[in-house]
Amino acid sequence: MNKPFYSRVLLKLSGEALMGQKGYGIDPETVNYMANEIKKAYDLGVEIATVIGGGNIFRGMEAAEQGIERATADYMGMLATVMNALALQNALEKIGVDTRVQSAIDMRELAEPYIRRKAIRHLEKGRVVIFAAGTGNPYFTTDTAAALRAIEIGANIIIKGTKVDGIYSSDPMKDRKAKKFERLTYMDVIRNSLKVMDSTAITLCMDNNLPIVVFNIRIPDNFKKVVLGEKIGSIVLREVQYDAGVQEES
Repeated sequence: MNKPFYSRVLLKLSGEALMGQKGYGIDPETVNYMANEIKKAYDLGVEIATVIGGGNIFRGMEAAEQGIERATADYMGMLATVMNALALQNALEKIGVDTRVQSAIDMRELAEPYIRRKAIRHLEKGRVVIFAAGTGNPYFTTDTAAALRAIEIGANIIIKGTKVDGIYSSDPMKDRKAKKFERLTYMDVIRNSLKVMDSTAITLCMDNNLPIVVFNIRIPDNFKKVVLGEKIGSIVLREVQYDAGVQEES
């Protein structure tokens, strides 16, 4: 068995990642695919935590623009992430992966409350931990929640699964001339307003020297390859450590 390059990771998934080809909601087949991709890395002995967005069900920012009070809209979005977390938990446990959902909003009938030390203990016992409800505060995105939780649990890296194969200068789905970046610094991302994570999340990662890998999770085995240290997608690092975090090709 290949030895993982990272011992503890946080996988960030958008809510849209769970809706497959549907325009809305949760696609069971896609959720099962995501669970199987997580299991491939889990079987390597990696400790895995996950943060999922809720955009497939409800987008707080868009709702706020349409007249719903912003804090209320954000709380509604947090509830959507709980639904996604429960769907992923169900899919993981069906394939034998012990899983816990921890929610930043207290709903004990559905999930444990978020407790940092308990989350770490679950990881140490070989359980996948799914963090739901963002940070529990309005005005913060699930990207920021991912950065915060990754730092709190001592993750080696944030691995962001998307529908594109890395970070581009513009949307590659719309711009054929979009340039792909294999390696960037945090300041590169901020200066060029690249759509990696929001600025609060990037700043948190920069201040705590937490690398970010962005990759296409729709390609089978990609998550496992990232965990093994292969050069998949794009990586964001501090400039002084430009060669850290990814194994060189032999």
